[in-house]
Amino acid sequence: MSRRIKGRPARSIVPPFNPTVEAGAPPGAAIYLGDREPADAAVSLIQYGPDDATFATPSCAEEILAMLEEDRVNWINVNGFGDLDMVKTLCGYLRVDPLSIEDVLNTSHRPKVEDFGRYVLVIAKMIRNLPDGSIEYEQVSLILARNVVVTFQEQPGDCFGPIRERIRAGTGKLRKRGASYLAYGLLDIIVDNYFSVLEGLGSRLEEAEQFVDAAGTDPAFMGNLQRTKTELSRMRRIVWPVRETVTALQRLESDLIEEGLEPFLRDLHDNVVQALEALETYRESAASIRDVYNSSVSNRMNEIMKVLTIISTLFIPLTFIAGVYGMNFVHMPELDQRWAYPAVWGLMAAIALGMLVFFKRKRWF
Repeated sequence: MSRRIKGRPARSIVPPFNPTVEAGAPPGAAIYLGDREPADAAVSLIQYGPDDATFATPSCAEEILAMLEEDRVNWINVNGFGDLDMVKTLCGYLRVDPLSIEDVLNTSHRPKVEDFGRYVLVIAKMIRNLPDGSIEYEQVSLILARNVVVTFQEQPGDCFGPIRERIRAGTGKLRKRGASYLAYGLLDIIVDNYFSVLEGLGSRLEEAEQFVDAAGTDPAFMGNLQRTKTELSRMRRIVWPVRETVTALQRLESDLIEEGLEPFLRDLHDNVVQALEALETYRESAASIRDVYNSSVSNRMNEIMKVLTIISTLFIPLTFIAGVYGMNFVHMPELDQRWAYPAVWGLMAAIALGMLVFFKRKRWF
């Protein structure tokens, strides 16, 4: 499927959060490690089959587990890590390895996929535009088990709205396929959102290019362009391992991956590659815009210096003449003549005009 890249400006400001973690904590310790305060956990449970779908908001992990149905797809979405007991209870039900729980709670983890037989762990990065025009980076951890998909997010709010609507309306293939297709759909919407973010960054570069073409100057221009380059570099560091993750999913030999999913994973891989190509193009464009702007500023400065140099050169002989006749010697014959003053002015004017003609013939201006 094709993606068109355009959009609005974007920026990213993430408040730092430095959790206190005791040095030497044992591997697999269920400790939240993130760059922001853990949000209160908000849980939703979506269950569906070919004919119907139900939406619920359980209050605790025990209520979730009591509602699970083996003959339907169960999607458990956890927003926020404010309740670590809930995370451990859900993961315990699925017999998730403690090291996987540690990866889920470490929200600066590199995107990856791991097959543990009874479940598959996928870590991806969700990037989306916020209403204020800033860019939010958030880790999404996905655990795929038999008929169960659990997604863990750092904060409330995500890009999964279209998936929920397709489940509710029964459109597309979601309600007719299994849990692995749901996992694919979630990853696909995450990657699709990359293009929305790229549209905004592309728009910023287009505006910068138009500004440079118009030979504009602005002290804040280079700062804004550098922030755009920083966003592109950060996004590239995130999207690059996502490509490796999708490639690993394609090669995964697991009973949890249903038959017929390979073409969709290939399409997902192509989309990630397209996003990376757009990122590389934008990074090169940003570097090119910076070079053109610096060249434009340098050329403008050279023009100014040339004019100033010509003016200074014109005044060198005039200053010499003025200096000679300003020495206040008594015996200077020209000072006694009535024509001396206009003659000196005429001499200086002739020298200045002669130099201007000479510069013009040399094409120095």
